[in-house]
Amino acid sequence: MPKTFLIIGALNLFFCIALGAFGAHGLKHTLSADMLTVYHTGVQYHFYHAFGILVSGLLLLHFPNSRFIKIAAWLMMIGIILFSFSLYALSLTGTRALGMITPFGGISFLTAWALLAYAVWKNK
Repeated sequence: MPKTFLIIGALNLFFCIALGAFGAHGLKHTLSADMLTVYHTGVQYHFYHAFGILVSGLLLLHFPNSRFIKIAAWLMMIGIILFSFSLYALSLTGTRALGMITPFGGISFLTAWALLAYAVWKNK
């Protein structure tokens, strides 16, 4: 399982760089400043949590039986989908209703980090 999260984390980091470059170069003349900020927020949180997935994979090397670390990593992936991808879609389409999905991604992120801390604390 550590290998799975290391791969998922690395691939997500690859996409963060690609999406960030696309936003900075390909969208700067297309999107309004407000929508570019929304897009950038999506990339920023995508990056933080892609890195979190990578860290989860590394932690699983030390705590291979921790189901809480595994759950935390999956929650980060779910958060990326709900939070970051809803912001990407919102900024590209202007469909404000997509913003209603975003908080569920934030809750997923918060839960993931709390579980990760609990998992490390529990596995002294």
